[in-house]
This record gives sequence, C-alpha cells and structure tokens, in this order.
Amino acid sequence: MKRLLFPLLILTAIGAKAQQFGGNPPSIKWKQVNTPATRVIFSQGMDSVAQHVAATIAQMNSLIKPTIGFKQKQVNIVLQNQTTISNAYVGLAPFRSEFYLTPSQNSFDVGSLPWWQQLAIHEYRHVQQYNNFNVGFSRALRFVFGEGGQALGNAMTVPDWFFEGDAVFNETLVSSQGRGRLPMFFNGYRSLWAAGKDYSWMKLRNGSYLDYMPNHYPLGYMMIAYGREKYGDTFWKQLTYDAAAFKGVFYPFQGAVKKYSGQDYTTFRNAALDHFKEQFKTDAPIKLSKKHFAADEEYPAYVNDSTLLYLRTSYKHIPQFILRTGGKEISIAVQSVTNDNYFSYHNGKAVYSSYRPDLRWGYRNYGELRVLDIATGKERLLTRKTKYFSPAFGADDKAIVAVNVPATGKSELHLIDAESGKLIKALPNEDGLFYTYPKFYGPAHLISAVRNSKGEMSLALVNIETGSNTYLLPFSFEPIAFPQVKGDTVYFSKTDGTNDELFAVDIKSRQLFSVTGVPAGLIGYYQPNVSDGKLAFSSFTANGYQLMQVGLGSVKLVPVQGNSKLSDMGINALEQDSASHFLDKAKPQQFAETGYNKARNLFNFHSIFPTLDDPNYSLELAGQNILNTFQSSVLFNYNRDEGYKQFGYQATYSGLFPYLSAGGSYTIDRRGFYKGNSIYYNETSINGGISVPFNFSEGKRFTRLSVGSSVNYSRNTFQEAFRSMFNDTHYTYLSNTISLSNQTQQARQQINPHFAQTLTLNYKTAVFGRDATQFLAVGALYFPGLSANHSLVFNGAYQHKGQNNAIGFSNNFPFSYGYNAESLDDMHRLAATYHFPIAYPDAGFGNLIYLMRLRGNVFFDYTHASAANIFANGASFTGNFRSVGGALFFDTKIFNQGAVSFGIRYSRLLDVDLFGGSGRDRVEVVLPVTIF
Repeated sequence: MKRLLFPLLILTAIGAKAQQFGGNPPSIKWKQVNTPATRVIFSQGMDSVAQHVAATIAQMNSLIKPTIGFKQKQVNIVLQNQTTISNAYVGLAPFRSEFYLTPSQNSFDVGSLPWWQQLAIHEYRHVQQYNNFNVGFSRALRFVFGEGGQALGNAMTVPDWFFEGDAVFNETLVSSQGRGRLPMFFNGYRSLWAAGKDYSWMKLRNGSYLDYMPNHYPLGYMMIAYGREKYGDTFWKQLTYDAAAFKGVFYPFQGAVKKYSGQDYTTFRNAALDHFKEQFKTDAPIKLSKKHFAADEEYPAYVNDSTLLYLRTSYKHIPQFILRTGGKEISIAVQSVTNDNYFSYHNGKAVYSSYRPDLRWGYRNYGELRVLDIATGKERLLTRKTKYFSPAFGADDKAIVAVNVPATGKSELHLIDAESGKLIKALPNEDGLFYTYPKFYGPAHLISAVRNSKGEMSLALVNIETGSNTYLLPFSFEPIAFPQVKGDTVYFSKTDGTNDELFAVDIKSRQLFSVTGVPAGLIGYYQPNVSDGKLAFSSFTANGYQLMQVGLGSVKLVPVQGNSKLSDMGINALEQDSASHFLDKAKPQQFAETGYNKARNLFNFHSIFPTLDDPNYSLELAGQNILNTFQSSVLFNYNRDEGYKQFGYQATYSGLFPYLSAGGSYTIDRRGFYKGNSIYYNETSINGGISVPFNFSEGKRFTRLSVGSSVNYSRNTFQEAFRSMFNDTHYTYLSNTISLSNQTQQARQQINPHFAQTLTLNYKTAVFGRDATQFLAVGALYFPGLSANHSLVFNGAYQHKGQNNAIGFSNNFPFSYGYNAESLDDMHRLAATYHFPIAYPDAGFGNLIYLMRLRGNVFFDYTHASAANIFANGASFTGNFRSVGGALFFDTKIFNQGAVSFGIRYSRLLDVDLFGGSGRDRVEVVLPVTIF
C-alpha cells in the first residue's frame, strides 16, 4: 500500500500540538469578555486577568496594525489557569488562541513582564499575521480547503522565523523590556559566533542531532529588527503580503525580499546577522574542547570545596544528577520529569519540583516536590497535587520554602515540613509580588527575586512572621535570578546592558557590588553557588551550559551605583514607532462580562482535509469547538479497488469524564463475489461508544491507559438485481478495547526510549443478528541496545476469531514484513528489530528538503497462522510466514520547518507468500508513525 502524506496534514498539525482535547473538567463555568478584536473566555476568578488582556489588545491593536495590515477578524482567546506550563499559541484550523497562565520562574528567558501581558502583546501579533495573510493564492486555498488551506499556504510561503520574530519584535516595541532587549535571548547565536562556527543557512533553520542550534525565535527577531531598522516600519507588511499571495511561484518570500530591499536573500540575511554580531563583539573567543554538543551542565551546588553536584543533560542521555570531585564524575540518579531543571542542595539532599499531569484532565497538572538523597540515589515524593516551584532547604533541614502559584495566579511563599510535606505556613503577599527562587536567610527571613505589577524586578528581604518586604535594590526592568545567600551577602545574576553578569548585595547595607575576578567576556554568568573557598557558576557555550569555578580569594566585589539600562541592541526603530513603549501609556478599561455557553458553535467546521491512502481517496470536513470538547467530521471516501462510495459522520464529546462518541456511514456499491460473479449491495453502519483516557505519568515515566467500548450496527441491503438471490442482513456487535503505554524519558538522539512497553487488547463479539467473535492483542517491549542511541524492540501479536464467523471484522493484525496480509482464524507473531543511527548529514537541497539523520534497522519476523476451510476444496491451512531484512530511514525537514520521516524496507521471505505477490525479495516504501 502506498500512502501520500498530504502536506496540509503535516503543516496544519503544528498548531494543534499544544491543544488538549477535553482538557477541562465539566465543573468549570466559563465567562467571556467581548471586544471587536477578541473574545476572551475565562473561568471564575480570572475576571481581572481577562479584563486586562482584553483592554491591552483593544488599545494596542490600532497602534500596530499599520506595520502588518488592517484586516481584522475577532479571535477567541481561552485562558487556561489549571496548568503549570508557561506557554501560549495562536492557530488556524480552528482559528483560536490559548494562554497558559502560570509564569516561568526564570526571568532571563522570556522576561519579567506580567505573564498575561507578555502573552497578550506577543500572541495577538500572530492573530494579526493570520488575518492579513489571507490573500492571493493563500486565500484561494482557504476558499477550497478552509482554514487548513490558509495554514498550508502561509506555511509554504512565510517562514516560521517570521511569525515568531515579528511577534518578539512587537513585544519589544510596545514594552520597556521584551526579548529583543534580553541578552539570554541571543546567547545561542553569540555562542556560535564566539566559537567560530559558520553553519549553513539550512542547518541554522532546521537544527541538528549533533550540534547545538538556536531555535527560530532569535533568528526571526534579528531578521525582522534589521529589516525594520534599515527599510522602515512597513517593509515586512509589503513583503509578506506578496509572499502569502504567492507573487512569484518559486520562492515567493525570497523574491519579495529582493523586491523591497534591493538585496538578494543571502545578502540580506547575512547583513542582518552581521548587525547583531557587532553588538556582541566584546564576547571572548571560545575554544571548545569537543567538536559537537557535549552537554548542559546546570545549577552547580557545593557539597564541599572539592565536590560539586550539578545536573547534566546531553543529546545521548536524559537529565542526570552528577557528583564531580576533581576530574572524577559519578552519576547519582536520573531526574524525574520536570518543567524546570532548577534544584537546590543542602546537607546531602537535593529538592526540586517535578511535573505530574492530572489523571484525566489535560489542562490540569502539578508541580510536586521531590527530595533526592545523594548518598543512596533514592528519591521520595514530598508533596502531591501541588503547584510548587523553585524549592530550597532551610539551614536546619526541617523546612523547605517554595513558590506556590495556584489557579488564581497569585504568587505565594509556602513553608513546608521537609519530612512530611505538610504546609507549615503561607506567607501573606500584600505587595502583589511574583516570587522567584526564594532562599532562607537565617531563621526569620527569606531572600527572593521578585517582580512587581509592572514587571520590574528587585531582591526582597521577606519577613517570615509578617510577610512584609524590604527591597534590597531599586526596581528596574533588568531581569534578576538565582540568588544565593552566603553569610550576609547575596550573590545573583542580573542583566547588565548586553550581557547577564554576576552581582552581589550586602543585605545589611544594601550596597550593590559587581563580582569581578571571574573570567571576562563569557556569554552570561548564571546560577552562582558559593562554598567557603570557591565560586561556581554556569556560562553558555556552543557546546551547552558549562560549569566554571574560581577561588574566592581571586573574587572581588566592586561597589556599583544604581541599575544600568537594557540595551536595544542597536535597533533604533524600537524607539521611533508610534507604538513604542505603549504599555507605559495603557489605561485600564472595563468591559461587560457575560456567561459563555459551552455548546456555543459546537460543530465549528473549519477545514477540508484530503487524504490519499491508496486504494482509499477521501475528503474530511473537520469541526472542533473553541473549548475543544467536541470534534466532528463529515467524510466522503472512494475506494478504488471495489469502486464503492462512502458517506459518513463521526463525532466525539469529551466534556465529561468519559469520551462519548457516535457516528454512522452509508456505503454505496459494496462489492462481493458469489459463484464467480460480482454482487453489489449498500451498507449502513451506525456506532456509539464510550472511552476513558487515563494519564498515570509521574516521576521518571510516562504512562497512559485508555479503556473503551463501542456498539456497532451494520445493515446490508442488496441492490435490485440481487434481491431475489439474497436476503438483506443486519447485525450488532460490541468492540471493547484496552490500550496501555509506558515509557521512560527519551534523549534527543535516541531513536526509541531505552525502556518502554505497549499493549493493546481488542475483543469484538456479535450480540444480535449473527454469531462472531474476534480477539486481538498487540504489544511491544523496548530495550537499550549496544550503544546509547541503539534500540532493541520485541513485537508480539495474537489474533483469534471464531471459525464460523458470520461477520467479516476488520483485520488489524500486524502481519510479517513483506507478506500480503490475510485475516486467518488464528495468528500469532513474534518479531525482533534492532535500530541504530547511521549518520547525521546535516545537509539539504534548495531550502526544500533537509536530511538530519540517516538511521537503519535489521529484523527477524515470524508469523504462524492457521485457518479452516480457506481453500476452494474446503481444506484447512497451517503455516509459517517468516522474513528477515532491514530498513533505511530518513529523518528530514521539508520547507525548513515540517518534520517528515520516511524509509525503504527490504524483506527476504523465508516462506512462500500464499496470498499474493511473487518472488522472495520485497521492497517497500515506509512511512513510520510514532509509537505513543
């Protein structure tokens, strides 16, 4: 069977990755705020945030329209406050946005602006992009295929770096911060320049399994900022209009760059990068000890003056806690799944926040504290179903302080019993601060980096008894993180112009110091830790975060006065637009709030998806409501083999604890054979079912279980010419399914997780009309191979069906490779496959296709089958179907952004293929799918 992956399906799926079908419990009552630009949908208690989001967008909208276009279509924005993930998206198919409202602790990464505000000024720019890219041939695609058609047209013509770079420019333009002013945002490219790594454009665009590559966000910002700076504020508006409209069939975006800049694409992008290279020319050249990416070494913690504990993450290995003494390193334990690698150490124990999803609701997840014993490598869970971040031990090891961010969004400092995990005290937060990385300072105080309601930062001395704050630094937009208390001095990282530097402050005098005596010219100084005699920190390189240590004797604290200013990185256009620093002038607004009906626009048909899966050719009209609780599709399918035409409808509702599904189809011109002649009939099918998806993931593993059952009714009506020969038939059967998957974490280069198990059981049995049964079990076991990135997989399957089945149930048995499959009475299969990487070419052609990895496998496949009355003479059959062979797979990117894997498999048949084909050698084109 040959299958064509229609690019529409690949590229429109990108926007759907973040969505959680049926992610919110039915107990949530939704409300809405309506403006011409947005409908903000929110749950009870989020009224203030919803009003702020709506007001910010309403006032910003007209100011930034001139630089992208004046088309406007209202977008639905759903505020999700149950999750610990800091993220958001805007997508087509359907057109909507979701904000995940828990802020990140690391202010260097995306800044310290109020998180709802950061999302509003960034994500709404994506809304404007989609509204204004519905032009020309992209518009024609939308007319034919719906929103998914526009998504295809836009993805083919406008690179992903533009979408994100333009949105980052907007957040930098309208605020006094934004990632365009944050040094960490540029660290990736700075590290490549400092190491003299001159990678090709296609490698920078597509990434690598061998070398560190920054993502498309900073690349996009540098391109957008340079274009605005050199050619004016409407440069990208004109350019992207032409590109999205497909003006110029081949490479319309590159052609538009040439048209509006007068430079060819290569010259333009090199000039953009050169502009920013000049901003960081003081970075010291870095000579790397290894050719390729080594590992991220993060959060150094002194066990003593000669021993460091830190977290190491490489492309070959999942995150591990490492003890380093001199040149000797020992792996202590693997880190549990987490959103943030931060941990704190004291007296032989490390504490950190791990990630746990809710059992059922995808938008609800937790940050649970785990304590690791360094001596034994054993870990224990301290809290359950909490939303804790950045924990740290007290000096007596009896208490832990952590940041609590509940669904209300109000940040709190919690003191937790280090043995029982019970809450000792929740400190009042009268100043409305957002706390990050708190530390104990004696028994009565805490030190924490804090953000105020404007997004400005300081260090606060927090009174444990009252919760009152004493600010050690004046508030500013310069990010602060990673405070480390040593005596009466706090060491920390803070932005200083174009770099993130080490500073210290005397708690009693509030004197700010610059930390000198450390190697100069490094790309960022992060996560400081101090022992009695040494200072350790992490700095960014092209081979990952690398630990560095200096003796305290060489460290000097030089007094400094006040704060420096964030750098515009040489982009004057940030200060010359009418929207510049808009947030400083934004005013509160109040909009009417009304209830939001969960049944609103339930069907919401948005796209037509064509599928070419020979011999089936289909069109699907897909629908999905804004709350993502109802998915439906109207389907037409043509089967080339039989010539039948099928019309169907299927829908699933996930707003309750179980999924409820129902559907039906009508098929015309089904074909069968009787005494050597074709007979034709029409088939009516109706189905209804219930299923429950469970997520048992926790700690170091991902575990999912799904249980479901459906009732299926089918009626066959013979066409007029055959009605005298056959009676119409009908039957009803149950289909019951259990699916389980369990796996460990997987490193970037690993083809499969080192340990994983999958099992699917399906039992079908007729209940009315006819007698029939079928049982199918399919499973796999995954093990590590001879090398870190190798994988050994054992597959097994068993199928049994009743000998006198009157129903031809669908056959999903995974037959041995190379053979034509047939549904027989009893079949069992055992297979072993060994996977291994071959090469990492990091090369491509014409910005059309890029080959990241070449990998292969070898296999042995064995199926034993038996059946009664299979031959014309009524004879039974028992036999084997064995094959050996191998496959070659290509992991690629198309159009510099869509990941596609395909392969070629060779099978040598060791037994006769009784059901079709000739010869013992078979070659197939393979399109693999993920296992979980």
